[in-house]
Amino acid sequence: MPKKSSNPKVILDIEKKASELRQLVIDMLLNAKSGHSAGALGTADIFATLYFHVLNVNSKKPNMPLRDRFILSNGHICPIWYAALYKKGFFPKKELWNLSKIDSNLQGHPHYKSLPGIENTGGPLGQGLSIAAGVALAGKMDKKPYRVYCMTGDGELNEGQIWETAMFAPNYDLNNLTWIIDRNNIQIDGYTEKIMSLENLRDKLEAFNWFVIEIDGHNIEEIINACEMAKAVTQRPTAIIAHTIPGKGVSFMEYKFEWHGKPPNTKEAKKALKQLRTMKGKISNG
Repeated sequence: MPKKSSNPKVILDIEKKASELRQLVIDMLLNAKSGHSAGALGTADIFATLYFHVLNVNSKKPNMPLRDRFILSNGHICPIWYAALYKKGFFPKKELWNLSKIDSNLQGHPHYKSLPGIENTGGPLGQGLSIAAGVALAGKMDKKPYRVYCMTGDGELNEGQIWETAMFAPNYDLNNLTWIIDRNNIQIDGYTEKIMSLENLRDKLEAFNWFVIEIDGHNIEEIINACEMAKAVTQRPTAIIAHTIPGKGVSFMEYKFEWHGKPPNTKEAKKALKQLRTMKGKISNG
């Protein structure tokens, strides 16, 4: 587990951002009447940490050559990516309400360059890590200092292409690549360990010569420190296994694989937003 060293005010600010992102996701999915709830809510803390602390990106200069690249492989959770990009200033809020509409820039899976900040097309599972490894290799060949971050789901690790890249990246010493695995233990048909067991995942990745860090994917301090540790690794890529709760923050969604690809209806959204705004009753909703 990464050591603890972050500023409490920084942590609190990111936690607030994550809560705001979750609320936006609920509103977007309700408006679209389609989309994936569980993974988007479960990764909000990671997205908030990346976009408001870790990534070297600039919404005013979205194509600056030395920017860090973020690749979303499990593209179905893109509402949380869109929410983070909006909050970071990459595009106006009105775009969020076009989620999944015909000819919209915000489709149910991301399209490369459809809006500033979107670095890849996501949808076919298993491909994002290959894209990220290619971008990381290009950076090393060009002697550019940018870093590449890739998020995949855990159910996505059923795809053979993932393991081809898991061999490729250490072989080329891609120390500028950080692979974040959303280890929420669910996929569309059920629980990962019942469908295609992944454990012992850490041992498997280490056998492929990845530097592996396991964290609580809802602990901002651990996310920050894991990303900092990855920067210090000099001769191989880093995999961060982020243990998360699918549907995090909404009690009736948490841990339930049925919410993998399901949006809330009006009644469910109202209940979800109340919980998110009050942190399940911990603060006043006044």
